[in-house]
Amino acid sequence: MKGPGIFLAQFLGDTEPFNSLDSIARYMADLGYKGIQIPTWDARLIDLKQASESQTYCDELKGKLADIGVEITELATHLQGQLVAVHPAYGPMFDGFGPAELAGKPKEQQAWATDQLIMTAKASKNLGLKASPTFSGALLWPFIYPWPQRPAGLVETGFTELATRWKPILDAYEDAGVDLAYELHPGEDLHDGITFEMFLEKTGNHPRVGINYDPSHFVLQQLDYLQFIDFYHERIFAYHVKDAEFNPTGKQGVYGGYQGWVERAGRFRSLGDGQVDFSGIFSKLAQYDYDRWAVLEWECALKHPEQGAAEGAPFIESHIIRVTERAFDDFAGTGADEAFNKKVLGL
Repeated sequence: MKGPGIFLAQFLGDTEPFNSLDSIARYMADLGYKGIQIPTWDARLIDLKQASESQTYCDELKGKLADIGVEITELATHLQGQLVAVHPAYGPMFDGFGPAELAGKPKEQQAWATDQLIMTAKASKNLGLKASPTFSGALLWPFIYPWPQRPAGLVETGFTELATRWKPILDAYEDAGVDLAYELHPGEDLHDGITFEMFLEKTGNHPRVGINYDPSHFVLQQLDYLQFIDFYHERIFAYHVKDAEFNPTGKQGVYGGYQGWVERAGRFRSLGDGQVDFSGIFSKLAQYDYDRWAVLEWECALKHPEQGAAEGAPFIESHIIRVTERAFDDFAGTGADEAFNKKVLGL
């Protein structure tokens, strides 16, 4: 496993050192991070179009970051992925995820988002990256709870349309040799294992359909995030290291009573402050030979982001397991061949 890495989206701002790629990369390198995950929607960090077209630009970008002491882990497209599929009820709230001139124009937003994702596939190839995390978007989220009763076939129709919209994007990632890692997230049609399986089936088990594993969203859903790795380890293409806690009361539970993040029963926390069993997760991923990046996504209802970032690098570093090449009891081995085995068995 590679790491520690850090997702830059939550740290960007208008003041130094958080307002340019050079300065924020140096800041994170000084904290001990070896990789940075770049949000492609912020032009201060990357010119996505140029990265998709110019190998020279990508080589220079990699070289500049190498001089600072970090490398790019992945290019993230969460905001663009969201716009691939938006139910009209959420349209005005997602207008800010795309260009201002496309506000209120869902078809144009979808076309823009598709183009952005395809450019990211090409840019990822030029940068030598293996995967790209994203969101699936959602057509069905207003119907997540089955009341009023859903019309027969509604979910089937929704996932068919979702797969249709993503198929050309997935084919572009196949052409680029890059995996697409969907972050299974409330608010997205892909939010747990079952919805992931439904989408995978609708895409014809497309080889580039994968998962950005983030246990925090599973804590808030009360899903077994360790067994999840047993089920889907072959499709885990990226990993957001993020903590969370769930403390239900007699007044609220999973749905949170419309409360703000501090008052919710389920809330995100800085690494080590929540309830996620990271020792168990890192052990499971080591067991299945996960060889990609462990990337901090900092989100916390209480702690300052700079403190969360400073604590995150050593936390991840201490949890990464160097997988052994030999068994602990090899010292007691006696060696064997077929004749010896038969002798042991009394044959």
